[in-house]
Amino acid sequence: MDSMLEKLMALPLFSGVTKKRMAETVGNAKFHFLKYLAGDRLIAEGETCTHIKFILSGQVRLTIHNADKRFAVQQTLTGPDVICPDYLFGRHTYYPCEAVAIDAANIVQVSKTDYLNILNSDPVFMLNYLNHLSSDAQKTIDGVMSITFRSLEERIALWIACLTQPRATDIVLAARHRDLCTVFAVQRNSFNAALDSLCERGLITVGPNQIMVTDRRAIISILTHDAHHD
Repeated sequence: MDSMLEKLMALPLFSGVTKKRMAETVGNAKFHFLKYLAGDRLIAEGETCTHIKFILSGQVRLTIHNADKRFAVQQTLTGPDVICPDYLFGRHTYYPCEAVAIDAANIVQVSKTDYLNILNSDPVFMLNYLNHLSSDAQKTIDGVMSITFRSLEERIALWIACLTQPRATDIVLAARHRDLCTVFAVQRNSFNAALDSLCERGLITVGPNQIMVTDRRAIISILTHDAHHD
């Protein structure tokens, strides 16, 4: 039981609480422990988010598409982590992504009602969740405002920040480069120059219709105006 509590306490939205408090939380709420094998789908794109899902161990691959499937963003989450917690509440409670287990993945899920009770039971839980939501909201504003003054390299970094989670690895932006030029409203030579600059700095690699992010934190660190941007 102690090892399980420690795994739960390592989850980003449960961090900062004591083992005693975590044990009380598990006793008062229904934690459903699930196991998925490699290739199993945890979440379908557009599925209603009725539970908050945590990855205790293993890896899960998330894929987000735009409406016409011309753009896709893929990322890997490794336990301990949480899958798209932003969509549990609010007006739009549908997962924006598909989630598939890469290897054997142990998942714990908590219903919306039980998680709301958890948030109300301790200010640490509430603060963790509010900080997460606030961080995502601020990234969205930064992303929109960046169009007016940031370099193309920084705008690409902000795009990655807005479309992926803080602990994501193996990030791939899949799209034709000419379509990405349209998104960023730049000429192809300017776009290629920005990619070359990021490649030279070891932040990305580029393949046919793909941009692979070497290190999410490193590429976001070029946003020098905000050293704490996640």
